[in-house]
Amino acid sequence: MQEYFFTLTDGLAERLGGDEVLLANYSGEDSDFVRFNRSAVRQAGSVTQRHMDIELIDGRRHASATVTLSGSAEVDAPALQAELETLRANLPHLPEDPYLLYATEVNPTEQVGPDDLPPAESAVSAVLDAGAGRDLVGIYAGGAIASGFANSLGQRNWLSTHSFHMDWCFYHQADKAVKTSYAGFAWDDEAFGAKVADAAQQLDILAGPAKTIAPGEYRVYLAPAAVEEVLGLLCWGGFGLKAHRTKNTSLLKMIEGDERMSDEVTLRENTREGLAPNFSAAGFIKPDAVTLVEAGRTKNCLVSPRSAKEYDVPTTGSSAGEFPSSLDMAPGTISRDDVLSRLDTGVYVNTLWYLNYSDRPAGRITGMTRFATFWVEGGRIAAPLNVMRFDETVYRILGANLVGLTAERDFLPSSQTYGRRHTDSSRLPGALIEDFRFTL
Repeated sequence: MQEYFFTLTDGLAERLGGDEVLLANYSGEDSDFVRFNRSAVRQAGSVTQRHMDIELIDGRRHASATVTLSGSAEVDAPALQAELETLRANLPHLPEDPYLLYATEVNPTEQVGPDDLPPAESAVSAVLDAGAGRDLVGIYAGGAIASGFANSLGQRNWLSTHSFHMDWCFYHQADKAVKTSYAGFAWDDEAFGAKVADAAQQLDILAGPAKTIAPGEYRVYLAPAAVEEVLGLLCWGGFGLKAHRTKNTSLLKMIEGDERMSDEVTLRENTREGLAPNFSAAGFIKPDAVTLVEAGRTKNCLVSPRSAKEYDVPTTGSSAGEFPSSLDMAPGTISRDDVLSRLDTGVYVNTLWYLNYSDRPAGRITGMTRFATFWVEGGRIAAPLNVMRFDETVYRILGANLVGLTAERDFLPSSQTYGRRHTDSSRLPGALIEDFRFTL
């Protein structure tokens, strides 16, 4: 579809007049989806969808529309031309936009990843083998994802990649389950088997009597998936220039006060090693990496084109929400094999949920443990724990109370499939924390 998309854009550009400028964005996928329940396939299918967003600009006025592509030029070209005429008719009635900014320098790029995915049937077979004798519930999604940008100034950008994500639980009973995932660009039976074996071992522990601990402060290990939940909340307004300038950021105390994170914490928007496109919807090329927090101190912000125009700073090509799409946390020094011994006595948390701010300006968050959370004694898992609520600040979790981060990190692509497969991802270590505060 790469050349097809560019050809459609060229056809629209030929219909422009005066000082009109056209921006066009493409998104598409060819994906297999398989849902599992009770270790059996309950739903299977394939999705092919392609969309083209066009934006017509004349001076400071602009309007946009989305067209679903069929792949037939006889159908798609007239539909796009009709939308272009509608946008042109609407422009005189729209106000001028003082913060409109789009790329005018031509910077073409092309990234085409190899297709090393197995047939979906092969992955499904491995999943069914893993679920034999257990209650496995989950979803497999895999296939090609493509994004493109083109404008009437001659710029052409394209990204296509082939990836998969298997997100599943081994369910025990009530609220007890082991949640895990396996994702990548090529299926590895050995790597998947290791994930299955680890989850199965935790499932056996869940079968034992659950323990309830009193509210208080405990030594805690947050696995990478739990760290992702904490940072995922922090990403909403935490690192954007708009939030910083309007003082709506949850990192306000780092910017204006004395709070900081641990020297071990360095966070980057690592576009070069992520799944998301390295170009924006306005045609700006994103830097390979933007350091957001360096050695515990705020460093740079993500800057959307609108914020760049409003505050007169260079854009990083970020989305309007200015949240990371390829978040990367630097590794620490704790070996994953040593996590239980370093934890000694405390709480092992695989994942968290229902996170929200309890005091946004103070960076205080609340949430609950979920699925397989364990009580550890003497460096050994002793019992599953009942659900608990925590209330903590990011400055204690990733700052004063952070004992260390693991040397190994997990690559965690987004498992969201609402509307389409998403290309957000993160690469994160686990975190060992002391005096983690549980309130219920």
